[in-house]
Amino acid sequence: MSETHLTEAGIAEALSQIPYAKELGIRPLLMGDELTLILPYGPHIIGNPMLKALHGGAVGAFLETTAIVQLWLMGEPKPLPKPIGISLDYLRRGNPKDTFARAVIAKQGSRVANVRVRAWQDRYDEPISILHGHFLLASNPDANSGAKPSAKSNKK
Repeated sequence: MSETHLTEAGIAEALSQIPYAKELGIRPLLMGDELTLILPYGPHIIGNPMLKALHGGAVGAFLETTAIVQLWLMGEPKPLPKPIGISLDYLRRGNPKDTFARAVIAKQGSRVANVRVRAWQDRYDEPISILHGHFLLASNPDANSGAKPSAKSNKK
């Protein structure tokens, strides 16, 4: 993670740019250089009141937010990454308690990153859900200013 963003204030800034993160009350837990985000339990994130199970949409949004914040912290401050394609595996019922998530960037190129995120409640090795996602990274507008015209534009 970039040293300039690896603070509670830097992480809070990233979360403040994501309205849904504010709605869910997502907060960071920083342990050394490892970022874990917390989705605090609240009755508003229950999807099935009979089972008292967390809503899959809230869990999915939490995982997506975790991936975006991790990517944002790895680079310089710029627009947040945008999801291109996401796959969610719901493995266990989310119980009415705090949920934790941690992202790993599997591969990051200049324009696209592949991220994996794991969400758990009691034990890290017993995930309730996993996200596999591809994200479009913000491009540097200065990098395109010196670009050569494409071959297509040179045709007569």
